[in-house]
Amino acid sequence: MNYSDQELLALLDKHQKLGFDLIFERYWKRLYRYANTIYAEERICEDIVQEVFISLWEKSKTQKIFNLEAYLLRAVKFKVINHLRDLKFTREHQEVLNELCVPAKADQLLVCDDVEALIHYEIDKLPPKCKRVFVLSRFEDVPNAEIAQQLNISIRTVEKHISDALKHLRTSLPAGELSLIITLLFQ
Repeated sequence: MNYSDQELLALLDKHQKLGFDLIFERYWKRLYRYANTIYAEERICEDIVQEVFISLWEKSKTQKIFNLEAYLLRAVKFKVINHLRDLKFTREHQEVLNELCVPAKADQLLVCDDVEALIHYEIDKLPPKCKRVFVLSRFEDVPNAEIAQQLNISIRTVEKHISDALKHLRTSLPAGELSLIITLLFQ
């Protein structure tokens, strides 16, 4: 049977896997091609489309969608834009860190090592779950939704742990340049 988008949305509203599977079959290639026209890296585009479908399934009971194709295309566009923004932000952070930690003298190398050691020391002081969330998010680049799923907690809880960890780092590390480094690297 050939379902209309509205019929598929009705199935999805009932959280029926058939509706999701048919939407996936109908739109996956189109969404992938669209993502790939904006961003050329195939693996990232595949991941983005997967994330959009995961989000669609997770929000199917709470979010009302009127135009399925427009919703999916817009979701892919925003995910690609967010990825590009994060990529640019990460590169800028790396450049700042490289500038701050490129030693001209041997004693400056020790300062960079000390800064890194101090950051890790303060991270180790965090409560275990908060530390785990922060490390997954900031050092392993795991998306918040995936962290929530891995640790069986809500996305809000993930965000709270990250916020708490950043507050701890800002307040526990010396003021001045070190706090600036923390802000630039981990925000």
